[in-house]
Amino acid sequence: MLIAASVSSGTIVLVGAVFLASCVETVEALTIVFAVGHTRGWRSAFEGSGVALVVLTALVAAFGPALVHVPLSALRLVVGGVLLIFGMQWLRKSILRATGLKAKHDEDAIYEQTVAELRAAGATSGRDRIAFVMAFKGVFLEGLEVIILVITLGTSAHRLGLAAAAAAVAVILVALGGVIVAKQLSNVPENALKMSVGVLLVTYGTFWTGEGLKVRWPGGDTMLLGLAAIYAVVSWAFVLAMRREASTPMTVTNA
Repeated sequence: MLIAASVSSGTIVLVGAVFLASCVETVEALTIVFAVGHTRGWRSAFEGSGVALVVLTALVAAFGPALVHVPLSALRLVVGGVLLIFGMQWLRKSILRATGLKAKHDEDAIYEQTVAELRAAGATSGRDRIAFVMAFKGVFLEGLEVIILVITLGTSAHRLGLAAAAAAVAVILVALGGVIVAKQLSNVPENALKMSVGVLLVTYGTFWTGEGLKVRWPGGDTMLLGLAAIYAVVSWAFVLAMRREASTPMTVTNA
């Protein structure tokens, strides 16, 4: 019973982190592809996206299997540190956006900015290299983040297939949503998703760093849920405290 609950807890956190992160990155890539397609033609947009996917697949085939031969304790220590860095960056930006100290990620604004850049580049003769590069770069960079998370999370948890499946489902769902509405997905609560992903990444980063250092977590993998709850509460406390500080009028005194 305890073993089943332990496996269940780890699986929930793993799938949640990979799925939400993949959703966020796919939404951002989709915005760039739609901007390229609507502005300079769908052929270049699809070609750039397709080549990016091929390159990403080649990277996974080349470097993914090498992680299997790394000792598990060393792998989890390194991966834990990487996830802590990733997670803290996501959390910091999400907290700043939630408090109004940083502009929220606006897919409509990004779309318009990308369209403006593409139009400013002017027309090209023959194959549209500018559109191809823009689509390639958008899909490659966002896809690379997804792959890093899938490989690190999946390999360390011995759930690489599950992590890959969660990412694939997220990519397919977001892509289908974009095709159905035929535009960038600007109504997705992206900041909330990013904060959730940040919490989950920091949770796994803490857990696996401890595992690499031979820490015995009480309850085993069930501690993941406890860590996630702690980080969620702390993150929201930071948001409330910073909002309160931002709304408090400053008093000037003559010292």
